[in-house]
Amino acid sequence: MRIPLSRPIALALIAASILPIAGCASRGGKGKSDLPYVARDVGTLYSAARRYLDQGDYKLAAALFDEVERQHPYSIWARRAQIMSAFSYYLAHDYTNSIQSAQRFISVHPGNRDAQYAYYLVALGYYEQISDVTRDQKITQQALDSLGELTRRYPNSKYAADARLKIDLVRDHLAGKEMEVGRFYETRGQWLAATLRFRKVVDDYQTTTHVPEALMRLTETYLALGVPAEAEKAAAVLGANYPGTQWYEHAYKLMQQHPVKPMAVATAGSVVALGAPGTEGSDRPKKLPKLPKLPKPAESTPNP
Repeated sequence: MRIPLSRPIALALIAASILPIAGCASRGGKGKSDLPYVARDVGTLYSAARRYLDQGDYKLAAALFDEVERQHPYSIWARRAQIMSAFSYYLAHDYTNSIQSAQRFISVHPGNRDAQYAYYLVALGYYEQISDVTRDQKITQQALDSLGELTRRYPNSKYAADARLKIDLVRDHLAGKEMEVGRFYETRGQWLAATLRFRKVVDDYQTTTHVPEALMRLTETYLALGVPAEAEKAAAVLGANYPGTQWYEHAYKLMQQHPVKPMAVATAGSVVALGAPGTEGSDRPKKLPKLPKLPKPAESTPNP
């Protein structure tokens, strides 16, 4: 999944925090691993890196920023070159090297004022690699973890608001993956496995756009499992929270076709079938608790 990134925030930080350095630029190699070692003063290296960055040659800029750190590790510009290298790799879409450079900066300079930006670059590096829901979502989880760490460490930073927005999008994506797997199990008649996936969406991703469908799918799978009382509960929650959706309209029709028998009592998340009076278990309640009453569907709106 690729969501366009607004770059003014990042560029503004760099423009405000870097002083121009005088010096003549010298052309280096083609990339990080191909750049030959030529001893140069820090001003020449840094100025050349900045020039290539401004010209849009991000890979060469990143390689030159790495050279600043390699040739002048104790210079005041070595620290700045580390974060600039991570930024340049990010612009070059080399997210692996960008993440590595930013993480190295964090490990060496955890208390630096630019550490928050390094955390942001790490999160963006994972975020930009999120794939569609049909593929493995390990990177998506890493993006969520990195964004969460940024907001926890720097809740009031200029990057926190953007990180929170991205967290919502990432969580919606992870919920979409659970739905994808749940639908797969449902089409194969693996009702319990499907139910667990849909239940996870309802329990762990309550604020995402996938919850209405998850509740409707739970209604289907609970009915298939032979626990209509649980199906009615799922449909009731769906009707209370999303009454105008086609998902609830479908769930309501299902429950009309499969009404809950009066002797089925929902207790503690399971359904207990009570036998006839006079049989074993005379301590059964005489008056059965009422199950949730399903409201009639409101006028449905198109499902997004």
